[in-house]
Amino acid sequence: MSANVTPYDDQERGKKEQVTQMFDTIANEYDGLNRVISLGIDTKWRKRLVKLVKEKQPEKILDIATGTGDLAIALAETGAEQIIGLDISKGMLEVGQKKIVAKNLDKTIQMVLGDGEHLPFDNNYFDAITIAFGVRNFEDLEQGLKEILRVLKPGGILAVLETSVPTKTPIKQGYFLYTRYILPLIGRLFSRDRNAYAYLSESAAAFPHGKAFNNILGKIGFIGMENKPQSLGVASIYIASK
Repeated sequence: MSANVTPYDDQERGKKEQVTQMFDTIANEYDGLNRVISLGIDTKWRKRLVKLVKEKQPEKILDIATGTGDLAIALAETGAEQIIGLDISKGMLEVGQKKIVAKNLDKTIQMVLGDGEHLPFDNNYFDAITIAFGVRNFEDLEQGLKEILRVLKPGGILAVLETSVPTKTPIKQGYFLYTRYILPLIGRLFSRDRNAYAYLSESAAAFPHGKAFNNILGKIGFIGMENKPQSLGVASIYIASK
């Protein structure tokens, strides 16, 4: 389970504290390095997720682990009246807020400092909840999913974009080489935090992707689970409802 993978070898602090420190440290470089590492493909994945959410015509959207707000900003295309981007990292939120103001979206999108495993919202509040590349950072995955189910309206949609591990040759081998050796090397060369991009690779490999994640969603109480592999299986969009 991804909760066992942490950014730093620090037994005195939990995963949540370590992840917060990591993202605070790399906040200003995150967007640029992310585009390089993903070869820009992550923007296409977000657009596909937004399209799926837009079909539900949501009025209130929560984007958990919003980071620098890329998905929250893209979700403005849904026409939602209220979009809240929540993240545990103050540094990432500060970068995201600047982007939101620059795009004149500050009346629609609100950035909130908070913990995805203890959401500060009422029951049955949101029409849609999204998470992009953040669910694997939960310290307690099931607790985080229970909170999402709690604040999601009946009939509401959960849309999760997360990296996964390809199963077909030769994509599987290429993915292993890239994430095991190249991605951490890029991080060491260009990042202020040498551990950050090694953690992102390791946590992606440890995450219970595909059917395993759908099974966890079903256990928590979600229904209608779907897994939509992206780019030959290097990522997946998971859809579920309440």
